[in-house]
Amino acid sequence: MIVCVAEKPSVGQYIAKILGANTRHDGYFEGNGYQVTWTFGHLCALLEPNDYSEQWKGWNMSALPMIPERFGIKVADDSGVQKQFNIIKSLIAQADEVINCGDAGQEGELIQRWVYQKAGCKCPVKRLWVNSLTEEAIAEGFKTLKDQSAYQRLYEAGLMRAIGDWLLGMNATRAYTIRYARGTGKDRQILSIGRVQTPTLALIVKRHEEIENFVPKTYWELKTTYRDTLFSAQLPAEEDDYAIKTEEYGNQLLDSIKDQPFTITSVEKKKGVEYAPRLFDLTSLQVECNKKFSFSADETLKLIQSLYEKRITTYPRVDTTFLPDDLYPKVPVTLRGIKDYFPQVAPLLTLAKLPKSKKVFDNKKVTDHHAIIPTGQRPDNLTENERKVFNLVALRFIAAFYPDCQVSTTTVMAEAKVSEQSPIFNLQSSIPFRISGKEILVPGWREVFLRDVVGTSSGDGEDEETKTLPAFVKGESGPHTPQLQEKTTTPPKYYTEATLLRAMETAGKTVEDEELRDAMKENGIGRPSTRAAIIEKLFQRKYIVKERKSLRATPVGVELIHTIISPLLKSAELTGLWEKKLREIERGEFEARQFLEELKAMTTDVVREVKTNLAGMQCPVCRKGTIIRGKTRYGCSRWREGCTYAAPF
Repeated sequence: MIVCVAEKPSVGQYIAKILGANTRHDGYFEGNGYQVTWTFGHLCALLEPNDYSEQWKGWNMSALPMIPERFGIKVADDSGVQKQFNIIKSLIAQADEVINCGDAGQEGELIQRWVYQKAGCKCPVKRLWVNSLTEEAIAEGFKTLKDQSAYQRLYEAGLMRAIGDWLLGMNATRAYTIRYARGTGKDRQILSIGRVQTPTLALIVKRHEEIENFVPKTYWELKTTYRDTLFSAQLPAEEDDYAIKTEEYGNQLLDSIKDQPFTITSVEKKKGVEYAPRLFDLTSLQVECNKKFSFSADETLKLIQSLYEKRITTYPRVDTTFLPDDLYPKVPVTLRGIKDYFPQVAPLLTLAKLPKSKKVFDNKKVTDHHAIIPTGQRPDNLTENERKVFNLVALRFIAAFYPDCQVSTTTVMAEAKVSEQSPIFNLQSSIPFRISGKEILVPGWREVFLRDVVGTSSGDGEDEETKTLPAFVKGESGPHTPQLQEKTTTPPKYYTEATLLRAMETAGKTVEDEELRDAMKENGIGRPSTRAAIIEKLFQRKYIVKERKSLRATPVGVELIHTIISPLLKSAELTGLWEKKLREIERGEFEARQFLEELKAMTTDVVREVKTNLAGMQCPVCRKGTIIRGKTRYGCSRWREGCTYAAPF
């Protein structure tokens, strides 16, 4: 008998139907030589500290760091989970072969492997790996099963991620709670610290403090209107500073060009193309849904997961925006499947020959999964929010096969003469001005969104104002009306879920260029599939709150980040390097054993830092003050009252 273990009951039921296992039993289906069962959630997890040692049951600084010689797993303490696990265990005990039909990702691999290990699986295990849950994809997947050894590196990376989260989370949370938390016993505040959670919170706190401490500056801009067109002066500035720092200097510039000739010095036109927006990976879909519909990252993940399980879209937990070359011949079939659903863009779908672009198809940028696209199944029986998400995915997919958008960009340079009577005449005889505008010549893929009747758009500039300029001619001259505009610098904006997801993807760096962002994904903090859960944890623990779309750190969140002395725990860049090593383990470029040793060393260092940090403890000299940390040494908070306590770091 072949036992198939799916990721959840609904998927198990569908796989059973495809395999002809139509007889239902308690917890599984049977028939045609197969038994199809399922997990749900995390049936197994790493042992708790008290499962290893009685010494680790209580929270004592002397017991830290807690580093098990060997990590063990256990079945979750839940009656429903225990029952289903025992069903799986009994089926596996009699199986000739097991097929892992779990979620085709790192976490899914880990969940299933732990179940087989705990069930004592001795028979061969094969792996079903599919990009969608359509009948065709699953049937094809069963024809191309691989031995589970082909996914050993994926499992090792998932295992190291889980162990890393356990080691750092358990030890750092206990160490900081014991040393710094308020209250005692049941009333003690728990200072929850996590490998990804804490640097993410640190990003939000840093932005919060940048805004709180921001001091606005006033500056001025010189502009002039010529032929109903507003030109901007191109004045040299020192580095990132502003050219006109005082109103007096601005008025001096303004007066110097009043009633003076204004001449067009160059007109440059460049024709170019704008490519269709990239297909979606999970992060970009979450960003777009947050911008357009104010969906949280977690809500978007649940919606796209539901569409995947309904066989409407492909596997969602991906971090690539590309498709493999072998998918190209299947595109017409997919487009035909959704043709009637998007009649406003149907003209494209009748084309016999579809373009094949490297910006869409690139085997080098696809690993185990490809970008999120429709499967071609009719999107029936969807909720309103599922429909919104599906429309985004489908229209991006359709737009990818439309022609490029052709544009013309015009840049006009001009100069205003400076009066010879002006005090600045000796410095410059004219002031340069500039204006640029863009004209869409052939909409191309933009047609998809212009005709879109479901309230979506590409999210990559289609709403950007396009400015068509008058027909200027080099050498023309005429009167103009200069003006001085007072401006004030503005603080950075609070993170939204959309901008926070991008910051997590790039380890806190602001990156607009898509190709550069692709290169930085390996160093991002968290994985696409886990970032939504991390943000939700920050809400649940009351470290952040949402005001409209803005994410703001609470006093508790700010205090926690200020309390943490270890740069490792707060640094997005250091956490990003950790993520990079986990990806290298997946590819066989880094050894899991070496990573584990690094984890143990990091954990030991974090605990040692807390143990040796005296800040916050009672002063041993006066017994009234608390120890505070200075630049080079510790001292007593009552030093002004004469306490002489001091100790070097």
